[in-house]
Amino acid sequence: MKYICRYIDEISCVKWEDVQVSYLRDVVSADVPKLETRFRACWTADSLHIRYECEDDHVVSTMTQRDEPLYEEDVVEVFLDPFGGGTTYYEFEVSPRGVLFDALIHNKLDGNKDVDTSWIAKGFQAEVTPGKEDGWLVYDVRIPFADLDEAGVPHAGAVWHWNVFRIDDDRDGVRHYSAWSPTGIVNFHVPQQFGELVFE
Repeated sequence: MKYICRYIDEISCVKWEDVQVSYLRDVVSADVPKLETRFRACWTADSLHIRYECEDDHVVSTMTQRDEPLYEEDVVEVFLDPFGGGTTYYEFEVSPRGVLFDALIHNKLDGNKDVDTSWIAKGFQAEVTPGKEDGWLVYDVRIPFADLDEAGVPHAGAVWHWNVFRIDDDRDGVRHYSAWSPTGIVNFHVPQQFGELVFE
């Protein structure tokens, strides 16, 4: 899968409705999920910007501290692998409260992984607001390239590997997992299923 990420001079001037939209699917079956999740992404000279629009009729979000296990409740996520090898990548999460989680992931050959939550993306920001439609939330996420260690600022034509996810709890306590590029299992840490983020 491939997402074309367009360059924008100033994020304050972006018309999100003109930015390429993509939709999340059930992470296992790739079916259309119960609640819709769409996202758009663009980049500026210093940051990657992602807007999630999430249909949400039941919000579960009690955590208030950075790097708490937000993935145990409602959350949107993005994994970025600028290096393309699948062994080292970055994980970013945002809760409906706007609480942040960031970590550096090291995937091991034996299938285990190290999740380093001591790693901090200092400029990582997010704002969560009600959508224009009732029952929707909009997440505006900024990830500065300067925080991505050796990755640096991409050039036009650069290709990173990535995936976009959402976890949502419904009123019956059932957890729904969705992904831009479905992994085939209830596990987001499947880098061989990451798609391409093409900087244009």
